[in-house]
Amino acid sequence: MALLKHGRLIADPWVLADGDLAGLGHALVPLARWQAEREALLAHDGRLGVLLAGDDDPAAIADDLKYLHMVALAFARFTDGRAYSAARLLRERYGFAGELRAVGQVLRDQLAFMQRVGFDAYELPDDADSFAWQSAFDEIGPVYQPAADRRRPVYTLRQAPSSAGGGGRAGFAAGAEATSRPKAVAAHWAY
Repeated sequence: MALLKHGRLIADPWVLADGDLAGLGHALVPLARWQAEREALLAHDGRLGVLLAGDDDPAAIADDLKYLHMVALAFARFTDGRAYSAARLLRERYGFAGELRAVGQVLRDQLAFMQRVGFDAYELPDDADSFAWQSAFDEIGPVYQPAADRRRPVYTLRQAPSSAGGGGRAGFAAGAEATSRPKAVAAHWAY
């Protein structure tokens, strides 16, 4: 499978390890293995990552995030949104700064939304048109809520009220148009 990371196609250095980690630089293990073999896995001299299924609680690895370079969140079905919640928790509540990867049924139409909650890497299907997938991030313009991707919401981009009179709003000329409105409406528009 192809890997899209930070908007670019890259070779995937990670291997899903189901056996011995010897010789593996970047080893990804399921949560059950991490919990059962944590101490032995920490002795691995390469990078470590944990794969969380949709029903795995990210709180289970919260105290271990300092040891992990990557967390992969599995989408068993594209209609299962639990990985969105887990991604946001990992970024915002637990402060995970490593790679956050979407695996499984990842759809192009959902990439921009995945990015908003904190994903920065995506496993693409084998038949994916890489150019079309890379352009998916540019399809959503201004955003209206703060999120894990730290994009500035529209309300923070508006002009400050004008001191020339009448309040104001981006796109309104200070003065006549704003002051000709009833006070309640003018106050409403004076952000």
